[in-house]
Amino acid sequence: MRNDRGTIGRCSMVTVSLLLVLVALAGITAVTLAWFSISNHTRVYSMDMDVTTGPSLRFDLDAHEDFADYKQTLGMAEIFGHIRRELGYDPAETPLDPVTTTDGQTFTLRNGTVKEAREGKYLTFTLHFMATEDMQVHLSTAHSREGEDGTSVTSRVSGLPQAMRVSFTCGGQVYDPGAGNTARNTGKLRIFGLPAAERMIYNENSNLFHISAYTDTPVTVHIWIEGTDEMCTNELKGGDYAIRLRFVGTDEENVPLGG
Repeated sequence: MRNDRGTIGRCSMVTVSLLLVLVALAGITAVTLAWFSISNHTRVYSMDMDVTTGPSLRFDLDAHEDFADYKQTLGMAEIFGHIRRELGYDPAETPLDPVTTTDGQTFTLRNGTVKEAREGKYLTFTLHFMATEDMQVHLSTAHSREGEDGTSVTSRVSGLPQAMRVSFTCGGQVYDPGAGNTARNTGKLRIFGLPAAERMIYNENSNLFHISAYTDTPVTVHIWIEGTDEMCTNELKGGDYAIRLRFVGTDEENVPLGG
């Protein structure tokens, strides 16, 4: 009986130890896989943003009649000012929270609660494009002759850029900075990455939409932290980030137009 009790005791201890290990592993998984904690101490705060394009393709935050009224560059101050007027909150004072989406337009928290754009959990604004000729519009990491202005997402927190997403309402396109030079379809969304500036090649991966000459084309942009991304952990708390978006027009053969 003593041996049996000893064996039972050892088995119980082993079982408890295994359970503790499993609980510990579950805890580690919960922390490292996704969805950093929602609190004032784990939000992403400061941001910088610039949007640029070439001379034959321009844009603005509002529609205009004439091509000359559109711009080649928009900065954070203009975009944030527009959001304040349209949605009633200040993005500079409203830190992002992680959300997720299946269609690039409706965003939810981890528990499925839908969040509206005016709540500031993610950024939303519309760019109105106009061009001097018919063209395909691409997102590009390549820099213009004027300086380093190619598309990029940067942060002092190493994992933050990979957890960021930028979507465009033209065909459910989502730019994933951590995707590399790849593209994939997930339900209603087409998720794509871009190569580094020195390897930028214009193809279907970077192609966002077609624009007809002298026709205003509105495209809504959403920017968010993707809660389901494996890099969306507590390591991102208090992080800052900078986003540059550069658009380039090409012909049907993906040859850049207008410099």
